[in-house]
Amino acid sequence: MKVTLKIWRQKNTSDKGGFKTYQLDHASPDMSFLEMLDVLNTDLIKKGEEPVHFDHDCREGICGMCSLYINGRPHGPLQTTTCQLHMRSFKDGETITIEPWRAKSFPVIKDLVVDRSAFDRIQQAGGYVSVNTGGVPDANEIPIPKKIADEAFDAATCIGCGACVAACKNASAMLFVSAKVSQFALLPQGKPERKERVERMVAQMDAEGFGSCTNTKACEAECPKGISVTNIARMNREYYSSMASSYEWQVGGGE
Repeated sequence: MKVTLKIWRQKNTSDKGGFKTYQLDHASPDMSFLEMLDVLNTDLIKKGEEPVHFDHDCREGICGMCSLYINGRPHGPLQTTTCQLHMRSFKDGETITIEPWRAKSFPVIKDLVVDRSAFDRIQQAGGYVSVNTGGVPDANEIPIPKKIADEAFDAATCIGCGACVAACKNASAMLFVSAKVSQFALLPQGKPERKERVERMVAQMDAEGFGSCTNTKACEAECPKGISVTNIARMNREYYSSMASSYEWQVGGGE
C-alpha cells in the first residue's frame, strides 16, 4: 500500500519545528505502525537524510513509550497503543499526519519524542506503598472483596503513556494521577499513607503545570487501557477528605 506521511520534524526543544511530507510506496497492511516508521527511517538513512526520532520500547502495549498523535488522535484511530496499531487500519493512498504529544508539561525533545518526566515526578511524590521490614505475610492473610480487587487492578493497568493529557484540551493529567491514587487507596496496604499520598501527588501535578479537568471524558475515550473517569471522582473524594482533616478549623471567628 502507498501512504503519504506528514510528520512533525523538530531539531530540539528551542527549534520552532514544522511538518515535512514523505511518500512511502511499499508499506504492508500487516505492518505495525512503528514498523512502517522503521521502513521509512531505513529509506531516509539510505538517502543520507536524518531519520525520524520517535519513542518506543516493548512494542507489546505494556510500557506506554510509543506516544504519537496520529490523524488528530492519541495513538491513532483505534483505542490502543501505537505499537499495537497496524497499517490495515488505514486506506491505500491515505495521508497520515503524525505529531508528538501536545502539552506544555510534555516539551518536545526532538521530532516526535517528548519529555514525560513530569509523570515520573508525580509518581515519586507519593505513588508507592512504604513497607516495614519483617516477616513475609501469608498469602490471602487480608481478605479483599473481589469488586474492590478488580477496581484496584483496573486502575493499576494505567501504563502512563500520556494519551489522557494529549486528548484533553486543558492538558489535564487527572486521569493518570487518579489511577495511581486509586490503585493504592482501594487496598488495605495503601490506606495508612492515603492522605499524604493524594495531597503530595495532586500538589506535584499542579506544580508540573497540567491543566484542570474539563469533564468531557476525552481522556477516558482515548485511553488505550480503558481507565475510567470514576477514578477522578475517587481522587477528588480522597483529596477533599484529606484536606478537611489535615487542618484545624476555627468557628465563631476566634479571638
